[in-house]
Amino acid sequence: MAKLLYVEASPRKTRSSSIAAARAFLNAYRAAHPSDVVDTWDLWAEPLPEFDGAMLDAKYAVIHGTNQTPEQVRAWGQVTALADRFKSADKHLISLPMWNFGIPYKLKHLIDVITQPGLTFSISPQAGYKGLVTGKPAAVTYARGGSYLPGSGAEGFDVQKPYVELWLRFIGFTDLRSIVVEPTLGPPDLAEPAKARALEAATALGRTF
Repeated sequence: MAKLLYVEASPRKTRSSSIAAARAFLNAYRAAHPSDVVDTWDLWAEPLPEFDGAMLDAKYAVIHGTNQTPEQVRAWGQVTALADRFKSADKHLISLPMWNFGIPYKLKHLIDVITQPGLTFSISPQAGYKGLVTGKPAAVTYARGGSYLPGSGAEGFDVQKPYVELWLRFIGFTDLRSIVVEPTLGPPDLAEPAKARALEAATALGRTF
């Protein structure tokens, strides 16, 4: 029995193309892996702690190898719990829309909280940075109003997919799969077939993930 963590980063729910693709994936995944556990982490329903004050001081205590105060220990415990939830999964699925060419701030908040030394990556003078979340596949469903794929002429504006992939690779992922839904705001003769293709691809990926 494996555990799949699904991180949902859109607030639009039934109106979200990224969520629609993720749900197609999950429906196929559950049918193919009925004994697996799916942990859904809705970033709009579960508040994350602010990364400031004692939490930030605790991070620098970790970096510099100094003792933490009791307040810092409590604050770092929140970070550790969230990172442990993320790392506890055997497989990962993330769904997100493009916002202002990038990612929703809720997802960035999660990334900023759990991307920490000793938790999701290590650093040493000899080896440099090394990701600690290894040996796990990650699938990501992206939705964008316009067209940003290579050859579209607008690929240089895409700091959504490249950023998410850079982050995942930084913390240790090497097996990355992606489903891109675009252009969701295009004319119906372009948008509807694009959505249908994405749902078909997500279903196929869910069966074999």
